[in-house]
Amino acid sequence: MLRVLGIKNFALIEDISLEFTDHFSIITGETGAGKSIILGALSLLLGKRADLNSIKDSEKKCIIEGHFSIGSFNLSSLFDALDLDYEEHTIIRREILPSGKSRAFVNDTPVKLSNLSELGVHLIDIHSQHETLSIGNTDYQYSVLDTVAQNSKLKQNYKDNFKLLNEYKGHFEKLKSNQVKADETYDYNVFLLSELKEAKLKVGLLEELESEQRKLSHIEELQEKLGQSFEHLDEESMGVISQLREINLQMRKAAQLDTNLEELYRRVESILIEAEDISSETQSQQESLEADPKVLEQINTQLQHLYNLQKKHHASSIEGLIETQNELEEQVSVKENAEQALREVQAKIDDQIEKLEVIAKTLFKTRQDTTKVISTSVESMLGELGIPDAKFEVRGGYTNVFTPKGADEFEWVFSANKGSALQDLKKVASGGELSRITLAIKSLLAEFENLPTIVFDEIDTGVSGDIATKMGSIMKKMSSSLQVISITHLPQIAGMGEQHFKVYKTTENEKTKSNIKILKGQERVVELAEMLGGDKTSASALAHAQSLLK
Repeated sequence: MLRVLGIKNFALIEDISLEFTDHFSIITGETGAGKSIILGALSLLLGKRADLNSIKDSEKKCIIEGHFSIGSFNLSSLFDALDLDYEEHTIIRREILPSGKSRAFVNDTPVKLSNLSELGVHLIDIHSQHETLSIGNTDYQYSVLDTVAQNSKLKQNYKDNFKLLNEYKGHFEKLKSNQVKADETYDYNVFLLSELKEAKLKVGLLEELESEQRKLSHIEELQEKLGQSFEHLDEESMGVISQLREINLQMRKAAQLDTNLEELYRRVESILIEAEDISSETQSQQESLEADPKVLEQINTQLQHLYNLQKKHHASSIEGLIETQNELEEQVSVKENAEQALREVQAKIDDQIEKLEVIAKTLFKTRQDTTKVISTSVESMLGELGIPDAKFEVRGGYTNVFTPKGADEFEWVFSANKGSALQDLKKVASGGELSRITLAIKSLLAEFENLPTIVFDEIDTGVSGDIATKMGSIMKKMSSSLQVISITHLPQIAGMGEQHFKVYKTTENEKTKSNIKILKGQERVVELAEMLGGDKTSASALAHAQSLLK
């Protein structure tokens, strides 16, 4: 639950720190005093995107910091999933810099806003005035059903399998699309593939053929060069080998006279051996050269064919042609194997539909089993809240049409007056009725959700008098099992709080700022008297205010 909320340089607030009780806290103040600023600050802590305009002093950074006690709410696994350090006393901090950049931290570890939002839904439920209208929203209604039914694991199981079914269907449609394309181009692709296979492509083929072409195109020149090289090496009197033999002989004799020349002699001898080997290889290469116009013509034809294929397929290399050949093989195989592939994927779809139907029916049954609980609870509480003839029902049926929520449909219907037909809740309920229904739903959810804190922003809109007192009693009862913070304009509710904050404005140096203080003793009596609309100094108004506190 929320222990401390610190706000610096945000909207009209310079610097405040609020410490909240474990149970029922009240926030009051005149319209425009800044009560909504508290909600805005909390929303930032829960991952809402920051707005540079919300900085009070544009030259300083804005800091919102919340201290939460979460030791009894089983959140350690969530922290692990979000890769955060778990602390029973967790601190969340948001900073908005003058540059407009926003940063978020959980226990001093930087976090993404998406992770902060995921964590935030497990810490605080903010019921804004807008949410009163969302009670008619299908997503909200399903959320209530699944919370009461304790369906979190079952619902996730359905979502996972629904996603898998859509993946199979997507794969099936892609195969069908590919098959249509393959049918249109199959004959031509087979021809292209055959043409490439006949070329017997392999890495390095082009370089190999071009090298052989150069050789056969210059046979006579090669023979001449090799012949001249052999003559220079092996000419009887002046050839390189003849001279090396003479040098080798003289060095051997010199080494016999001076052993220090032994190494030099060995080196000359090694050169002589290498030169004799080169001479022999040169002669062998020269004798092996033979002009073959027929082979040269075949190579030229093969090279020209490869060049034409490269131009045809816009390939800059043999590797590019090989890649094109692989792609053609895949396209041809799609056509040749399409029917079998479609049958295999369809079988997966059929199996997945059977599996999903079992889960969907189980999900529907759990939801259907909760409708009576919700209907009875809401009707009963509406009776307490001044609508004794109210009828409220959650109606549902199985549709066998899979949607992201399930294969069922539910409708919330309502009638405020005896004898009136039940109709869609969002069409017939007034603002005050919606406020009371919302409170009834929230009160019910508090029994099933392990939620630390709930914040009500003027949920009492459209009610007054005795009904307000009863709404306050319900919120006070809720606060026995979770922390409740209520922003209210009704003294009947304000009087029931264990703790009372007042938001007010002041003007200093022609600048307006919002302040908040905790009211105690006579200060609280005076505030309630003022909220009652009477003379806050009169004995009767003060007595009335005192009675509310009692």
